[in-house]
Amino acid sequence: MAIKRTTKVDSGFSMSSMTDIVFLLLIFFLVTSTLINPNALKLLLPKSTGQVSAKATVSVSIKHWQEDDNFSFHINGNQTPVGFHEIEDQLIGLLQSEEDPTFSIYADETVPIREVVKVMNIAKRNHYKVIMATSPE
Repeated sequence: MAIKRTTKVDSGFSMSSMTDIVFLLLIFFLVTSTLINPNALKLLLPKSTGQVSAKATVSVSIKHWQEDDNFSFHINGNQTPVGFHEIEDQLIGLLQSEEDPTFSIYADETVPIREVVKVMNIAKRNHYKVIMATSPE
């Protein structure tokens, strides 16, 4: 009497583990692709050791008046506001004798970034260095 073996070797290939891996890879790439922002600006951020390397001799303060939604610009803490179109001429006059012309911007926290960028564009046109003044938290 011949004894038959009950264990059979399955010659087929199970695809369930392969589909699990492909599904996990799909989720991984979907999640990581949302983290990439092609419209982001590349900025060269300054390194800080707690000390300012450049000393600013001139300061530009920007104040936002909530009542009438206007902005006032003050140079070197002067109480008299300066018009935006006068800032560049005054900065040229104050910084022309400087070897490394640098000025700092003091912006109120309610000032929109576009107003700060306008002042930074003046610095870029005249090859000035800019220090953004902040208060520690």
